[in-house]
Amino acid sequence: MTTWLAAALLTGLAVAGVVLYNRLIADRNQARQGYADIDVQLKRRADLVPQLVEAVKGYAGYEKALLTTVTELRGSALAAQGGATRFALEKQLGERLQQLVLLQEAYPQLKADANFRDLSAKLVEVEDHLQYARRFYNGAVKQYVTRLQSFPDLVVARLFRFEPLPFFETDDREAVKVAL
Repeated sequence: MTTWLAAALLTGLAVAGVVLYNRLIADRNQARQGYADIDVQLKRRADLVPQLVEAVKGYAGYEKALLTTVTELRGSALAAQGGATRFALEKQLGERLQQLVLLQEAYPQLKADANFRDLSAKLVEVEDHLQYARRFYNGAVKQYVTRLQSFPDLVVARLFRFEPLPFFETDDREAVKVAL
C-alpha cells in the first residue's frame, strides 16, 4: 500500500513538473514570437531610413549632423544582437527619426515634396505597427516573468535555468505626425 502511494505521489509530481515546464516553454515562445514581430517592424523602419535621409538631404543640407546620426544609429541597431542593447539603440533611432520628420516644419519645400510625404506616411504606419508589436511583446514578457517569479513555476524555472527576457521600453511619446 505504501509503495502504491509513493508511486502515485511521484507520478503526480512528475506530471505537475511536465505541465509547469511546458507552460514556461509556451510563455517563452510567445515572448519570442512578439520579439520577432517587433523585429519585422524595426527592419521595415530601417529600410525607410536611407530613403528618408536622401529625401531630406536635398532640402536640409546643413542638418548633416542629424542625418549622420540617423544613418549611424540605423547601422548600429541592425548589427545589435542582444535584446536590451538593441532596444536602447532602436529607442534612440526612433527619437532621431522623429526629429528628421519634424524638419518639414523648417523647410516648407520639403513638406511639399511628394516623396517625403509618402515616406513620412510609411514611417507613421510602421511606428503604429511597432507600437502594437511592442505592446504584445511586453505583455508576453510580463506573463513569462510573472511565472518565473511565482510558485510553483519558479521551482521548475530555476531547475531548468529559465532566464527573464527584457522589456522593450520607450519614452511615452506620440507617433510621428505628418502634416500635409
